[in-house]
Amino acid sequence: MMIARSLLLFGLAAVAEIGGAWLIWQGWRENRGLWWIAAGVIALGAYGFVATLQPDPHFGRILAAYGGIFVAGSLLWGVVLDGFRPDRWDLIGAGLCLIGVAVIMYAPRDAA
Repeated sequence: MMIARSLLLFGLAAVAEIGGAWLIWQGWRENRGLWWIAAGVIALGAYGFVATLQPDPHFGRILAAYGGIFVAGSLLWGVVLDGFRPDRWDLIGAGLCLIGVAVIMYAPRDAA
């Protein structure tokens, strides 16, 4: 159950952070206006709070593991919303990042 909760929180964090950055990008680079930028800033703030809900108490571990989620999620976001087509190297890199997430977050550890 802890792994499922952690993965759900990583997913929510990715939507908030990647979505927030995308909204700012759209507002600024695509001239959609200040409301898009403001929504992006709010979403990025929400991301910061979602990360604190992770069951593991170690900030560095959470953020390091989340980096892999961010990489894979960013590529997926680009595919779904921007028509981006990743090449095999993008996919291999994202896969390696997700393996890193699994090792960092879910490898068995000594209780000490």
